[in-house]
Amino acid sequence: MLERIGVAVTEVRQPKHLAHVERLIIPGGESTTIGRLMVLYELLEPIRARAQAGMPLWGTCAGAILMARQIADGKPGQPALELMDIVARRNAFGRQLDSFEADLLIDALGDAPMHTVFIRAPILEQPGPAVEVLAVLDDGRIVAARQNRLLASSFHPELTDDDRMHRFFLEL
Repeated sequence: MLERIGVAVTEVRQPKHLAHVERLIIPGGESTTIGRLMVLYELLEPIRARAQAGMPLWGTCAGAILMARQIADGKPGQPALELMDIVARRNAFGRQLDSFEADLLIDALGDAPMHTVFIRAPILEQPGPAVEVLAVLDDGRIVAARQNRLLASSFHPELTDDDRMHRFFLEL
C-alpha cells in the first residue's frame, strides 16, 4: 500500500534496518511470534526507544496487541512494546472462521465510510486519557485508536484499496 502511494519502504528485520526508517508499521500476524522474534533479533528495546523518542509507530492487528500497555489474555511472559495506554484483547471476535468485514465511519479520515477487514482481530479496551478513539464498531467496541504518534488498528487496511489510513499515518 505504501509503495502504491509513492512511499519508499524498508523491511525492518534487524536493529541496523531500524536506523534507516522515519516511521514503522508492525503488521498483523501472530503477536506471540512477532514478540518473540523482536526479542530474538534484539528489536524490542530499539523500537520502544525510537517510539518513545517520537518515531511514528502503527500496529495493525497483532501489531496493535504488541503496542498495548497490557495484553488482557496474553500468554505469561509474552514480549510486548507496552507503549500505548490501551488494553488489547486478542482474538476478541473468535477464530479464523469468525473473521469479518465492516464499513466504519472514521472521522479522522473524512465523511466516507472505510471498508475494513478483521482477521482474528483484537479489540482495544480501557483507553487512557491521552488516547483518542478513532473507530468503534456498532456495539461500541474500539477498533482503532491514536496516542500522539502511536496508531493502533484492529483491522487490516492494507487488504483494501482504501489508502486513507496509510495517508493518515504518514501525517503523524
